[in-house]
Amino acid sequence: MQDKITRLFKAIADPTRRDIFHALVIATSALSITQISNQFEMTRQGVTKHIKTLEEAGLVYINSQGRERFCNANPKELQDLNKWMKFYEQFWDDKLSSLGDYLDEKS
Repeated sequence: MQDKITRLFKAIADPTRRDIFHALVIATSALSITQISNQFEMTRQGVTKHIKTLEEAGLVYINSQGRERFCNANPKELQDLNKWMKFYEQFWDDKLSSLGDYLDEKS
């Protein structure tokens, strides 16, 4: 599970990858790598590297149709990241609540 979380954090750490992922999420259909590349001021090769990182994290899957490759977002993979973050959100909520209770007792 930790390796998966690490891949997800790596994938979303870069603003360009987040923008690519967002473009795929809001697209009404799969986008070709060329269509994605046209939205960014970088080479197709640069966009392809970002897409590869997203794919390794499971956030994007690619289908080949002839010579063209089409990308789809897989936002369900973010559920694992959400679960991981909720654990720590609850942890800190509990700690802060305990601190508040302690401070109330001391006043």
